[in-house]
Amino acid sequence: MTRKKVTLAYITNDSERKASYKKRKKGLIKKVSELSTLCGVDACVIIYSPYDTVPEVWPSPLAAQSILARFRKLSDMDQSRKMVNQESYTRQRIKKAMEQLRRLQKENSCRELEAFMFRCITGQASMDDLQITDVPEMSWVISQILREIKGRMEAMAAEHQRNLAAPLPPLPPPPPVVEEAPPRVEEDANGMEGFPWNLVQSPGGEGGMDGTGLGWDPGMVLPYPYIFGQSSSSQSGQNPNPNPNPNLIPFHQ
Repeated sequence: MTRKKVTLAYITNDSERKASYKKRKKGLIKKVSELSTLCGVDACVIIYSPYDTVPEVWPSPLAAQSILARFRKLSDMDQSRKMVNQESYTRQRIKKAMEQLRRLQKENSCRELEAFMFRCITGQASMDDLQITDVPEMSWVISQILREIKGRMEAMAAEHQRNLAAPLPPLPPPPPVVEEAPPRVEEDANGMEGFPWNLVQSPGGEGGMDGTGLGWDPGMVLPYPYIFGQSSSSQSGQNPNPNPNPNLIPFHQ
């Protein structure tokens, strides 16, 4: 719950004024104690009021007399350098508020002129609508925008040069070369390499083949010597089939 804003004016009601005095006196002494403890400075509080017969002194009358004695030893200029009353304090607050107001008015004016400039670029407004009193400020706004654009371009160019000068990342190592094992060569019972080689399905009717088995690949080179149908002919006791291809000479052991 937010605190209710208090109007800085004399409290006409006696009971309310007395209650406010006690509460704010306690808060003032607490703040001065915190200031002295946290910042390590000498401070004292002397409060006269119609509600007390003797003044309220913090931290003690002896410490307050010592601080006042040091203050009186200063020159008049040093004593009044940072001294303010209610009127001077109010004037300082008004001056500070006026400076803040002028700063905000200038920022709003620059934003309006910047928006007007972009509307002129897009064709939504015309420079004829610009008032003659705003021309110097518009010139300043354009110069500021051009300066910002130039700064961004220089920053991008510098970033590009840094990227070009940066060393390239190392390339990943090539994959290991896997050597393929040589094809396994099987030998038959006679100590010869496995046979047959490059046999294809015979379409039949070519090269003297009957089309019922495997035929020779025309581009094949046969090893020497080769054996074809030896075991079947020797077991049956019949002569082997005549050579279907005259270019191939069978060998019998």
